[in-house]
Amino acid sequence: MTPAALPPPHAAAKQRADDSARLVLRGMGLNAVLALAKFAGGIFGHTYALIADGAESLLDILTSVIVWAGFRVAAQPPDADHPYGHGKAESLAALAVAAFVFAMSGWIGWHAIHEIVTPHRGPSWWTLVLLAIVVVVKLIFSRRVGAKSIEVGSTALGVEAMHHWSDAVTSAAAFVGISIAIWGGKGWETADDWAALFACVVIAFNGVTMISRALGDVMDSAVAPSFENEVRSLALAVPGVRALDKVRVRKSGLSHLVDIQVRVEGDLSVRAGHDIAHAVKDALIASAPHAISDVSVHIEPMK
Repeated sequence: MTPAALPPPHAAAKQRADDSARLVLRGMGLNAVLALAKFAGGIFGHTYALIADGAESLLDILTSVIVWAGFRVAAQPPDADHPYGHGKAESLAALAVAAFVFAMSGWIGWHAIHEIVTPHRGPSWWTLVLLAIVVVVKLIFSRRVGAKSIEVGSTALGVEAMHHWSDAVTSAAAFVGISIAIWGGKGWETADDWAALFACVVIAFNGVTMISRALGDVMDSAVAPSFENEVRSLALAVPGVRALDKVRVRKSGLSHLVDIQVRVEGDLSVRAGHDIAHAVKDALIASAPHAISDVSVHIEPMK
């Protein structure tokens, strides 16, 4: 099925996925440039904190590939094997990246400890300029990705935003460590390595937060009460709807799926009840800010 032939809700979800994938690609390009700059700064500036930061940027590219692939799969419309669509691919990609980030914190910590117990030269002052640039660039891009994640309702993009923010934190920690090493002089050469060790703790904490969010999507956690209340209000505003019983909303990638039980007058014809059910479905799907792609409506008579 071509994008033009997709139903509007699925076409909108595909567009959100494609836009998100393009933003992830830009992030991959940014990380590639920063990784080269960090490695050069770490090698020639004699600071492991920058080398660890560069290694993290390379790993970021790999995790971004996972997120990008998740969006590409999530953009596919429903088919015979996946009647509810492929939206969960986005959540699974977020979970994979979150687990990867958590593991990466252990890798950075192990190498930081190795550098702390291994004598080496102190860092060069000009590495501070490089780190300052990295922090600013990463914070700006993190805010951009975070804003997009809120706009499209993407957990994977939210994880990417937190990942870029973590990069900014590790670079800021390295900046502090290198500053201490330069200011302290002889005997303080390992200050930047301690900064790298501190940064891995921050990364691990963010990894746990990311895993929690991604697992919530995979396990169909309840949406925010405010979201459910808005769904109820929209359904109750449809002519003929007298009351609501169960309302269940679950997130599927960049869209939401709704199961709702609607009560109508008991003496209505089957046709009239059918029309009300369709009106409820149309009203919920038309609520663009909520990104609802499918609604199952069950009609019940008033008691």
